Amino acid sequence: MAELATSSDQPEGQSAGHGRKLDDVMLAMDVVDTLRSNQRLVERELTSETRDSELIERLREIYAAQGIEVSDDILLEGVEALKRQRFSYEPTPPGFATFMATLYVKRAKWGLPLAIGGVVLAVLWGGYHFAIDAPRQAALENRAIELTQQIPVALSDLQTEIAGLALVDDANQKASAFAEDGMAAVESGELELARAAEQNLRSLRETLAGSYEIRIVARPGEPSGAWRIPDANSNARNYYLIAEAISANGQIVTVPITSEEDGKTANVDKWGLRVGRAVFEAVGDDKSDDGIIQNNRLGVKRRGYLEPEYTVQTTGGAILEW
Repeated sequence: MAELATSSDQPEGQSAGHGRKLDDVMLAMDVVDTLRSNQRLVERELTSETRDSELIERLREIYAAQGIEVSDDILLEGVEALKRQRFSYEPTPPGFATFMATLYVKRAKWGLPLAIGGVVLAVLWGGYHFAIDAPRQAALENRAIELTQQIPVALSDLQTEIAGLALVDDANQKASAFAEDGMAAVESGELELARAAEQNLRSLRETLAGSYEIRIVARPGEPSGAWRIPDANSNARNYYLIAEAISANGQIVTVPITSEEDGKTANVDKWGLRVGRAVFEAVGDDKSDDGIIQNNRLGVKRRGYLEPEYTVQTTGGAILEW
């Protein structure tokens, strides 16, 4: 233990009263430090019923061994100070203020990682918002607009247009059924069904607006007819003439045709129209003599009607492949 200066060692010019007071305080602190470093001695002496004089005597011996003279008053003051926990550090009790103060003191340690973490979180949130959340919200808003505004208006407008085009009651009945299906889907929030109903009305309108002549394909290198053996009867044959739709200006147009073999509907520019054997053979004979089909007209589709008017005997059945 470092030796402490006594009052005789005070610097020149310092008053004896002030120097002794400071030395006394320092000696008292040193006594407490000595007691703390001899914890076993303190525990034994302070917990016994002996007087403080015994502990003071022990302290006097310790200081005497170091060549330091300490008065009994100072030794007693040190013992009392230890009892009252003077000259000791008591940490601030835990609490919110202590926690915030600790964070502030250690800001250099956690500040940069926290800032980096904040930037990473901001980037992740921004990516999620712009790549996932915003498109999803936009899709939900568009869906709501389509269901509550666009499709109901389209259903009403299409039904009105069809009523102005149709020259047969069947067309108006189909239009009403499609419109009712569409509105029921709108009310139940079934967007795909509502869209399908709208598309059915559009297709119906296009069919009514269509006007063309149906002719037999008679170009070199292309077949004009085909026949099939039905699965149900291997001894029978189904005969088809290959047909196409020609507009008033001579252009080939695509039309919706439903196959009688699998029930599929497609927009095509050629299809096989089912006819009787006699009609099929008559067309074959007509083509075989000079390669030209003299009477290649099969029927006509007029504006305002759903079905063509045929000039040959036919069931109206069709195939899409041959």
